Amino acid sequence: MSVIVAKNAGFCFGVSRAVELVEQAAGEGKQVVTLGPIIHNRHVVNRFDSLGVKVIQNPEEATPDTTVIIRSHGVPKSVIDVLQNRGAQIIDATCPFVKRIHGIVAKAREEGKLPIIIGTRAHPEVEGIAGWCDDCRIFETPEELLFWAQSGEVTPDQPLCMVCQTTSTESLWKKCCEIAKKQFTNLKIFDTICRATEFRQGEAAVLSASCQAMVVVGDATSSNTGRLAMICREHCQRVALVDNAAELDPAFFHGITHVGITAGASTPAWIIKEVNKTMSEIVNVEAVQEESFAELLEQSIKTLNTGDKVIGTVTSIGNTEVQVDLGTKHAGYIPYDEVSADPSVKPEDILKVGDEIEVFVVRVNDQEGTVQLSKKKLDGMRIWDEMSAYAEEKATVEGVITEENKGGLVATVKGIRVFIPASQSGIAKGGDMTGMVGQTVKLKITEVNRARRRVIGSIRAVNSEERKASREKIWAEIEVGAKYHGVVKSLTSYGAFVDIGGVDGMVHVSELSWNRIKTPAEVVKVGDEIDVYVISFDAEKHKISLGYKTAEMNPWNQFMSNYAVGDVVTAKVVKLMTFGAFAEIIPGVDGLIHISQIADRRIGKPEDVLSEGQEVQVKITDVDAENKRISLSIRALLEEAPVADDDADTAEDAE
Repeated sequence: MSVIVAKNAGFCFGVSRAVELVEQAAGEGKQVVTLGPIIHNRHVVNRFDSLGVKVIQNPEEATPDTTVIIRSHGVPKSVIDVLQNRGAQIIDATCPFVKRIHGIVAKAREEGKLPIIIGTRAHPEVEGIAGWCDDCRIFETPEELLFWAQSGEVTPDQPLCMVCQTTSTESLWKKCCEIAKKQFTNLKIFDTICRATEFRQGEAAVLSASCQAMVVVGDATSSNTGRLAMICREHCQRVALVDNAAELDPAFFHGITHVGITAGASTPAWIIKEVNKTMSEIVNVEAVQEESFAELLEQSIKTLNTGDKVIGTVTSIGNTEVQVDLGTKHAGYIPYDEVSADPSVKPEDILKVGDEIEVFVVRVNDQEGTVQLSKKKLDGMRIWDEMSAYAEEKATVEGVITEENKGGLVATVKGIRVFIPASQSGIAKGGDMTGMVGQTVKLKITEVNRARRRVIGSIRAVNSEERKASREKIWAEIEVGAKYHGVVKSLTSYGAFVDIGGVDGMVHVSELSWNRIKTPAEVVKVGDEIDVYVISFDAEKHKISLGYKTAEMNPWNQFMSNYAVGDVVTAKVVKLMTFGAFAEIIPGVDGLIHISQIADRRIGKPEDVLSEGQEVQVKITDVDAENKRISLSIRALLEEAPVADDDADTAEDAE
């Protein structure tokens, strides 16, 4: 026969902490009493009694020489006040989850809000919560809450806050939340259910459905244990609730091949172990089950230290923190600002209840039974590992430039600040790096110093690699006539050097423009992006001759496309000769106005009528396309002009 022990059987961390505090106080020789039974288990209470730990029922029974331990359910503030007034030393073993609820309702009342508590009125935990505020309302069912909401006692906009008894059921809590959200407009809800109970009950349901028999271990007076037994009976016909190993009946296991064991939150590990051992002796269970359980016991009492990396299960996502079950006596929690390095990320976006996550132990508080955790720090440690790997592998990564400083640029890569020296920015010495802020860039991690938390990167190294790859590609594919989009890198008196993607080519001054120019600067300037084509190249000497001017840019071609004989145009006189004047029709194209075509009368020389720079109306009278010569005439326009109106009037008067 095989036996399966539920992983979440036995003490929850709150109960485990309370028991440990009692044992510690008793071991110090103090006169120790507990206010009510420390837990609902007579074996534990009897054991403590044998150690001299007595039980008192009222705070008035405490004396100045006694150490009073508050049980995990917690007590009203008034009880604490009585104990303090009587001079008793107090050890508060209230479960941290319950203690948090005390703080919530107390703060709510300070802010003028009315607390609503969902839970069993007579339960010590609920009584304790109610004792931390001067006024509240307690509801056991959704129906009670709805009736009160509609009774007229409360207005829909009254400031309220709602909490839940930690051992309440998830379904009950959700129904109450749905009702409250519909009925009230000024309500703040705090999800205070302890998921340890939910997990234990859910595990019991699954285990009992897969086994032929179930053994539930715990005190019959414990409501927690009784509920476990009820859940098991819903899924399995053969269920035994036993207080200890002595109550096991061998006949119960007759014909059974698979049996499961679970236990309430108040059942100590030694009783569970004893039950498991006795069952093994009765039915000769395989030793591997005992060993497996031993491992579980070891896990349940393991200690935590600051700096540890541990794996836990997300049990709740609250308003300010994420609760994590670590399988120990501690209550683990991750503050919201320790969930992610990205402040825009919400915890519920990356985590959900039931997720198994690895976290970093930030702080352990054994006295309160809590441990502060951080997912952000562990993620950060992993990122540092990645940074080191990037540096070793010389990998290319992406980052966003966030700022410029005196020495260079700062980029963010996966949340890590990376310094990029000016010499590695890819910007020429003395150049303006401000324009790079906000840009996403590719860079290489060149140095990682974890101790100083310093990372250095290089954009230049990436550019160099890309240029090298581009150069190889260009020389492998280059051919005469190939076109490239390039950037003007520098100018000389004889031409311009253009970067066409890792390789520089030279555009001679004669290839920059169809017009006569004195310097390349008349056409282009450094930084201009231009389209060029290959005129010739020498792969061995790595020289490329480029052309910039194209047929489309040829002024003569532009003239021939847009003008014809007979057109009248405005031209600018650019040169006077003895035989006439040259006039520019468009830049790069001149026409000749013969001296005989300058006026409608005979003139001695062109300058008698025209001057350089003068704009005149001319008519295109002839085009010699072969020799690229154009004849222009001012006279033709003068002869075509109509007789003026005032001349006509004068003739009429003469008649």
